[in-house]
Amino acid sequence: MYYSQAPCPTGTISYTIQSGDTFYAIARAYNISLDVLLAANPGVNPDRLMVGQRICIPISTPPSTGCPVGTVPYTIRAGDTFYSIATTNNIPLDALLTANPGVNPDRLMVGQVICVPRNTPPPTTACPTLRVGSRGPDVERLQRLLRDNGYDPGPIDGIFGTRTQLAVIAFQRDLNIVADGIVGPRTWTGLGVDCTAPPVPPTPPSPTCPTGTTPHTIVAGDTFYNLAIQYNTTVDAIRRANPNVNPDNLQVGQRICIPVTTPPSPTCPTGTAPHTIELRDSFYNLAIQYNTTVEAIRRANPNVDPQNLIIGQIICIPLP
Repeated sequence: MYYSQAPCPTGTISYTIQSGDTFYAIARAYNISLDVLLAANPGVNPDRLMVGQRICIPISTPPSTGCPVGTVPYTIRAGDTFYSIATTNNIPLDALLTANPGVNPDRLMVGQVICVPRNTPPPTTACPTLRVGSRGPDVERLQRLLRDNGYDPGPIDGIFGTRTQLAVIAFQRDLNIVADGIVGPRTWTGLGVDCTAPPVPPTPPSPTCPTGTTPHTIVAGDTFYNLAIQYNTTVDAIRRANPNVNPDNLQVGQRICIPVTTPPSPTCPTGTAPHTIELRDSFYNLAIQYNTTVEAIRRANPNVDPQNLIIGQIICIPLP
């Protein structure tokens, strides 16, 4: 269906309604208030949105400031996060945060301009100074060394938090050096690192999930508990599939691996066709998609629980 609409006014952008959209969800996605969105669309009934309909989204664009030497400007787009921008530009998240001290990474606005550090060679020291708030592969290396020396830094997640700081202080006290929780050459040397040697570039994590799992990109509100329900698995199974992921510090845009149990494939009888269950499938949605009825799908799958569909499961859909 075609919806005729005048161009959106200055200060707004056009948005096409998709299945499942609500004004509340759109307002959250674009970091604006529901009242502002309603005011920008006075002729639109928010309770009767239609797929393909166009609305106008108000955009608040902070003034752009010149980016310092060594960085380049980047304009925020819908769906961007600091994590995804850092990954795309192959830079540490900590470097992106440092380059934008006045930017709240949890309140990015479409059209906002931030500064992205240029990708530079790895540091020339094998013993960088680390403290609370540091992130990245050097922190992960520190955490592994502390654990190997009998100190508990908490999860091996590359994030220098309170537990890592306490482990550093305990190690420094036992080494009889200043116990300030800041990791410098003396602490690295005590952990067995040769600070005169060039650093070994970190090995990037494998971008693929192993057999028997499927990738999932973290979105706002995700927890291991919610994902276990969503994918019909268990929290413990997700933990085992992601041994280096801290479930208490999931980041939007981060990718994890979800265990998937695929039931044996049934042979569909004549007059039906196989369908592999995907995320958010339901008998109701499939009945609409295949132009059939929920009752017909139930009769074709007498041993399938419609309230417990499993991603990867194959069911039989009656042909019209």
